[in-house]
Amino acid sequence: MSWLTRLPIDRFLLAIVTAAVLASIFPASGVWADALDVATTAAIALLFFLYGARLSPAETLAGLRHWRLHGVILAFTYVAFPLLGLALVAATGSVLDPGLQSGLLYLTLVPSTVQSSIAFTSIARGNVAGAVVSASASNILGVFLTPLLCWLLMSGTGHVAFTTSTIVEIVLQLFLPFVLGQLSRRWTAGFVAAHPQLKLVDRGSIVLVVYAAFSAGMREGMWTQTSWVSLLVLLLICLVVLAVMLGLTWWTARALGFSREDAIAIQFCGTKKSLASGLPMAGVLFAGQPLGLLMLPLVLFHQAQLMACSALAGRYARAAGADAADPTPSPS
Repeated sequence: MSWLTRLPIDRFLLAIVTAAVLASIFPASGVWADALDVATTAAIALLFFLYGARLSPAETLAGLRHWRLHGVILAFTYVAFPLLGLALVAATGSVLDPGLQSGLLYLTLVPSTVQSSIAFTSIARGNVAGAVVSASASNILGVFLTPLLCWLLMSGTGHVAFTTSTIVEIVLQLFLPFVLGQLSRRWTAGFVAAHPQLKLVDRGSIVLVVYAAFSAGMREGMWTQTSWVSLLVLLLICLVVLAVMLGLTWWTARALGFSREDAIAIQFCGTKKSLASGLPMAGVLFAGQPLGLLMLPLVLFHQAQLMACSALAGRYARAAGADAADPTPSPS
């Protein structure tokens, strides 16, 4: 299976695609569907407990001294992206199915990634400390802001309705486990940090969410609600959104006078959208709704951002290496 390591695709994404394909061919039904729902609920709660155990609020608060950097990144994540999402929904009414449109809007509302944002910033020799704080803050705030933004911006789509039962589910499956994880850090943070294999729990939970969502979608005739043309248009839109945000974050950072290192952190943290947080949240926020098509934009955007940011990080690293090798200032 060594050929898997040479594929230009994230293996986690490959597992997600495999789960979607399997669910499309062998969807869970009857008693198995009921058992899958219970398992998914438990997995999401465990996932957000681990998020809370990993993220250090003390480090985040200490790092907020560089408030301009973090403010710009959070503004891109929770202001610029949602505004772009609303514009896309208005512009694609005649070319995308309602489920894909809702998924496109939802994509713009989820938090930034943590691991890949920090990793790419480090490779590119950017401000790693700033990336750590901003990515962590984005995920801590996202537990609260993403449901709020969904309520404000998606209630009119028919795909999310904040009833009392919905709020209770959000509290029990997202907020409460996350808060318990934060409160347990005194006993659990060291254990979680010392056992990186726990990421398999994270990823397994997300794959389970995808299988459950696509199983439900197959029972509801999901693929009869869209066409291959719509899917190709969606892919093109995701690529355009990524290109626009990569350019906008870099231009804004430089226009505001940030250093090259800060601009790299702003670009990599401000353009990312987290599959790891977004998919489980969708399972709670849109409970009882068809989720298969709604998840597709986030899945496509996730792979596109990994490939684009990997190429950019390598380019920045080579440029930084060349500068270090030849420190002589260029003639004016």
